[in-house]
Parts: sequence; C-alpha cells; structure tokens
Amino acid sequence: MAYPDDLLGEDEHVVIHKHPHWKMLLGPVLAFLVVVAAGAFLAALASRYSWHQIAWIAIAVVCLLLVGRFTLGALLRWRTTHFVVTTHRVMSREGVFSRRGIDIPMSRINSVEFRHGLMDRMLGCGTLVIESASDEPLEFHDIPRVERVHSLLYREVNDDPDDDFHPGARRGAGR
Repeated sequence: MAYPDDLLGEDEHVVIHKHPHWKMLLGPVLAFLVVVAAGAFLAALASRYSWHQIAWIAIAVVCLLLVGRFTLGALLRWRTTHFVVTTHRVMSREGVFSRRGIDIPMSRINSVEFRHGLMDRMLGCGTLVIESASDEPLEFHDIPRVERVHSLLYREVNDDPDDDFHPGARRGAGR
C-alpha cells in the first residue's frame, strides 16, 4: 500500500505501512457488545409498558451515541493512524480531525529497538523505539509484527549493499 503518495519524494518508496495492531480495538468491541446487550435488555423490560415505543426510541438514541463515542470513534482513530517506513524516512501520522505527524530521516536514526511482553508476543505486536538525534527516543506502540518491522528498519538504516533484501524499486537496481 503506497501511503502517502503525495508526501513521497521522487525516488522514495514505501517499504512498510502499518496501522496499529488490532488489539487496540478489543476495548471498543467489548463496549459495543455491552451497549447492545444492555440496550436489548432495557428494550425487553420496557416492552411491558404502554409507553414502550417512546422508551425504545430513547434507548436506541442512547445506544447509538454510546456506540458512536466508544466504538466508531476508536475504529476511526485506528484507521487514520499510520506507521510508514520509506526508503528515506520513518513517518507516523495520527488523528481524525486534527492530525499529528512526525518524520525521521534515515540518516538521523542512531538505533532501533523493540520491546514486547508476553501478551504482545502472543498477539504478534510490540513497541518500536527509535533513537535519533533528538533528546528523547521515540516510541511507537502496538506495531504489528514488530520484530519484522525492526529488522526491515535496521536494514534500511544500514542500507547494506550485500543484503539480499531490498524492498520497493531498489529490488533489482544495480544488480
């Protein structure tokens, strides 16, 4: 997936593009299930009364607001969060209405580290830590297949010509 095409330089290619791991959606899905179950329970209780239609409308409105706030909002945040490694830089973009982004040129990266605990290892995700020329290392949480991303990023930073893996357009260049 070539994201974001309009932000890439002429000779720049996307190496990897990831959204956060799906584990960040577990809470919103659980909230959805709880809201639907509670709404159905309350609608069943209200059906005993003569004013049940008004109660059903009120329950439906409250359930829709809760689902919108806790489930759809989180899904939209997940969908609009991007972690991108290109041949020249690492980019992170997040936000729905107000966007936030950071670009780290490959030449400024000093070290790349990953961390993941037992649960992250079971789910196949983790935290990627990039130390650059800035004061504080940057941490990117919930990166899917973090060990593979770490390895690809390390290869891009070192750009070893003897390496047999060169993503993107460089794959057959110069060989």
